Amino acid sequence: MKLSFRDLTLYKKAFELAMKIFELSKTFPKEETYSLTDQIRRSSRSVCICISEAYRKRKYQAYFISKSSDADMENSEKQVWLDFAYKCGYLNKNDYTNLINQSEEIGKLLNHMIENPEKYLRKNEKSK
Repeated sequence: MKLSFRDLTLYKKAFELAMKIFELSKTFPKEETYSLTDQIRRSSRSVCICISEAYRKRKYQAYFISKSSDADMENSEKQVWLDFAYKCGYLNKNDYTNLINQSEEIGKLLNHMIENPEKYLRKNEKSK
């Protein structure tokens, strides 16, 4: 059975978080549509996109690390947007804390990928 990026625990967690953010951001004020709402959705979705791209290019270690690092960067950006959403009063403390905790967990998994790329490379490429 061929594995997909969708089978990665990291991808599943990132996708779940992006969908939670999407649902919560539906309640943000209309005046935030083209700033905070768009940006928080984009950055949360970009984590998933970068994970899928890294997984597909795992034949090339440098590219894999680069795309995993991009995912980590997007994850950090998402946290800043969550900070703004909370401080502006668009998220309650409980939702904010849960979202940040989930994002921190995703960051740890991403860091593991970046620090241990050999565990994710295709088997025939590990020896190169």
